[in-house]
Amino acid sequence: MSTLTGKPPSGQAPYRPSRPAPYRPSGLTWTVLRLHRTALFVWGAALLTVVAALIWLLAAGPEARAAVGGCDASDPFPLDCGTVRQTATARTYDYVLALASACVTFQIYAVAVWAGAALTGRELESGTARLAWTQSVTSARWLATRLAVPAVLLTAGTTLAVLLLNWTRRAGRGDLSGGWFTMNVFISSGPVAVAYALAGLALGALAGLALRRTLPAAAAALAVAYVLHEVLDGFRMSLWPAETATGLAALNLPHGTLVLEHGAVTGTGERLTTSMACVGTDSAAALEKCAKGTGLTDFWTTYHPESHFWPLQLVESGLLLAVAGLAAAAAFALLRRRHS
Repeated sequence: MSTLTGKPPSGQAPYRPSRPAPYRPSGLTWTVLRLHRTALFVWGAALLTVVAALIWLLAAGPEARAAVGGCDASDPFPLDCGTVRQTATARTYDYVLALASACVTFQIYAVAVWAGAALTGRELESGTARLAWTQSVTSARWLATRLAVPAVLLTAGTTLAVLLLNWTRRAGRGDLSGGWFTMNVFISSGPVAVAYALAGLALGALAGLALRRTLPAAAAALAVAYVLHEVLDGFRMSLWPAETATGLAALNLPHGTLVLEHGAVTGTGERLTTSMACVGTDSAAALEKCAKGTGLTDFWTTYHPESHFWPLQLVESGLLLAVAGLAAAAAFALLRRRHS
């Protein structure tokens, strides 16, 4: 009767359907996050600090920019907005913006050292990797997860920081961040920042697999990242063809132009690469008068206009992603050879 009426037999607790267990991440992804949670927390705190600083800059931007004079658009060879910081807010704004840009620009070093020392080097040295391979996890899958999880986090976090930096630099009037071609501004303003982080990750992982020791792998990854960073910084403006202007146009370039070389041609046909004569003339008559007085016949300037920002960004990003891809392929090949 108790069964028909839905009541439990005497002395037994009423039946209650069990609730489904809450979802928790598992598998190799959770293992990577759990094992490297300290690095995750440190990186997350650094990202939140940069984001908070940039949000403050957006609020303080109008006051800081109002205290700074504008750029002189008539300057034929502008390198930066040569201005004087007049208030403490403006100086703080400039410093915090430069610091946030530097954090994004030089994160390749921290990523490479961590990837070489902790992501692969320490696990191979301590035997943690071999233990994972005995738990129905192949070595290739182990490495793929250790590259994919940090790559996703680095891409998302760096993209957020770059978008906020660009928003901060373009908000309001004037420019306190420097020219688009300076290293910190250029790297922290586009996809090349993400490409640097991914290249550092792949190179660090390769160093850890090759050396299988924590400290040597960290030192090797740091050295390789430094060489890559410095080489690309030295050859950056050679990655895209520069433009050349002659005559009056060579002496009146638009604001934001990066001048690579400038000079004049004498009456004998000799090219001078350091002549600044007649700079600032704004008419053909004034130019002709100045040229007669100085004995010069023509002027020329080789430069990168601001429109070259995106071609340079894309070419450098492509090179960095190629380096990251080659380093990742070499890491898988080395792992397969040693631990097949």
